Parts: sequence; C-alpha cells; structure tokens
Amino acid sequence: MKLLPRHAVPAGNKFMIDGAGRGGDLVEELRRIGAYGVLRDDHGRVLLARGSERCPYPGVWQLPGGGIEHAEHPARAVEREFVEETGLVVGAGAIRAAVADVAVFPAGGVAVHTDRLVFDVEARGGELRPEPAGGSDEVGWFTPDEAAAVPLMPFTAELLGLPVSPLPADLPRALPTGPAVPPVDRRQRFAAYGLVTDPAGQVLLTMIADGYPGAGKWHLPGGGTDHGEQPAAGLLRELVEEAGQLGRVVDLMAVDNLHNPAALGPEGRPLDWHGVRVIYDVRVDVPTDAVVTELAGGSTARAAWFAPEQVSGLRMTDVAARATGHRGR
Repeated sequence: MKLLPRHAVPAGNKFMIDGAGRGGDLVEELRRIGAYGVLRDDHGRVLLARGSERCPYPGVWQLPGGGIEHAEHPARAVEREFVEETGLVVGAGAIRAAVADVAVFPAGGVAVHTDRLVFDVEARGGELRPEPAGGSDEVGWFTPDEAAAVPLMPFTAELLGLPVSPLPADLPRALPTGPAVPPVDRRQRFAAYGLVTDPAGQVLLTMIADGYPGAGKWHLPGGGTDHGEQPAAGLLRELVEEAGQLGRVVDLMAVDNLHNPAALGPEGRPLDWHGVRVIYDVRVDVPTDAVVTELAGGSTARAAWFAPEQVSGLRMTDVAARATGHRGR
C-alpha cells in the first residue's frame, strides 16, 4: 500500500500535485531517516524542542532528534542530536516506534518522505539549553496537558497519545539541510523485516536470489518500504509478495544498522551503502505453503517454513541469525 499526500497522484518516482500547491507540477520524491528520543524527568514530564526559524517547521514542538548521517547507527544519531539540540548527554535505550510521514515542499518541487525511529533515552549529564543557530530555539519539559496546548509535529503528538492537529497552512518552509554531494555514489536505504512465526513455532525465511548480495542465504522476510508507506505496512506487503502469507505485527523488536563502504552498484561502480533496518515480531495465524508471488527477477528465490530445530543448520544472513538467536554460516 502506498500512501500519498492529499491531492497527489503517483507518477513513477515523481507525482503530480493538483488543487493546493503548484497545480499540475511534477514533484520529486526524496527520502530521509531521522532518530528521536523520549526523555522524561522525575515528574513524568517529557522534554520537547521547538523548531527554530532555520528549520522547516518554525514554532512547532517535537521530540528532540534529527536526521541520521551516512553510516551512522540510529542510536548514536539520537544521542548526537540530543546534545546538539538540548545540551543534554543521553544514552539510547530500546526502540519504541518506527513511523513515517510525507511533507510536500511546493517551492522546491519535492516531497520528502521521513522514516522516524523513536528511542527511549536516559539522561547522563549536560546542561539544558536550546540551539538557536541550529534546529531548536527553545526546549522545555511538558505535562500531557501542556503539550496538548502547543503546536506539535504530528509524529510527536501521536507518540505522546495526544490529538493530532493540522499544522499552519504556511508550513513546512525550507527543505531540511543535507550533506554535500559525496565524491562517490552513496545510498541510504530504509527497510522493514520480520521475525515471522506461526502458532506451532515455525519460522518463515526467504532465500536471496542469484545476482543479489547474500545470494543463496536465508533471510528475514521484508525489504525496502515505498515512498509514503509506513514501515509495518511495508513489511506486511513484502510478506505477501515474498511468501504469500497474511501476517500481523505483534511488536517492534529492534533496529539494525548495516554499512558497506565497498559495495558494488550498477555496472560495477563503487557504492557506499548504508542500510537502516527495523525488525518486527510478526505472527501468521493461518499459515499456508510459502510461495513467492513477486514478479520474476525479484530478490527472493524461494520461501519456506522451518521448525525451530532446523533453523540452526541453515546458511543465514547476519540479521536473520541474530533475530532467530543463532549464528550465521
């Protein structure tokens, strides 16, 4: 399922905006990944940061955090962003949510899809202060009622269990800042995978097809999400395409980070590859024979159910081995 902004019509890797905005103009689809933290004080109040005039959403409050740099682990990213935006040194704990949203910037002719990873964090030092020259011009502690009274980024309101209110019509403004163009090709990819089991405890795995990195190894079902797609929805779509199974997400288990600076891209060109992968616990209540339904030429060669005692003898990818509690071969 591909979710698009209101009034948007898909057109390959671009889409048309009609009605509001620049009617009929093609808009380029861009992706970014962000990491954010939930920090509470001894009174249960949550720390929020207000966007400065330099950010796309000035005057709007959100959980502290920001964009993940190339090759950076999301947990390290939220720790770095916390120091920059709030002055506090924190340690990232468990991941608590993975959500996505799309913002259209008509003046720039782009629609930015942001995958947002939210961690619980613990304060370890520092002194609370904003970053006026950067992304935040004010920081503060909020009770639920106090947070509900200020403009909030939708993902923040949702994470705090508060009503999601529309943002002012003139937002967002300037595009998020990004790194300079590197001298070699770089790619950052967000993907969602699942540790998929059935009521009998069998584990569903998929084999990577020839011509793809890790060919011949068993892997977790899942893959890259589409522009505008929520992570959990993308995983369930991939589960149907790769194995013909209908599943339900039980929980968000972990986030995995993969950096390969020496990968090979199309035509053998060097590619600096950074993959950020969230891993869900998924249950298939009514399992069927695993059948690959995606079009020929895809990255999945076959899919199969395995009893727990069979899994340890399989040749698996590192992420599949970790998720199943076994060592890869």
